Amino acid sequence: MADDGADDNVVGSFNAEEDTEIARTAADLEAVFDIPVHVTAVLGKSRMRVSQLLKLGRGAVIELDRKVGEAIDIYVNNRLVARGEVVVVEDRLGVTMTEIIKADRR
Repeated sequence: MADDGADDNVVGSFNAEEDTEIARTAADLEAVFDIPVHVTAVLGKSRMRVSQLLKLGRGAVIELDRKVGEAIDIYVNNRLVARGEVVVVEDRLGVTMTEIIKADRR
């Protein structure tokens, strides 16, 4: 079998026009890269008095209103945008989105 120098692992072909379009789109988005976005993943909620809160120490366990395996809420800038679940990735906790919440725009 002759080696023609082609790499069998390369998929697709180089398209300079597509690369230029991607670079232009990235440049257009550059203006929003510095906008702060606050993301919150709510595992559950609990109510307690301030006096109880002050008594909590390291390792304290707080009972939440959700059970293990229930979906968590994901907020972006205080707006519910998705539901998801907690995952472990290389000894770190993460969140994966399982459902996107479509908000009514009025």
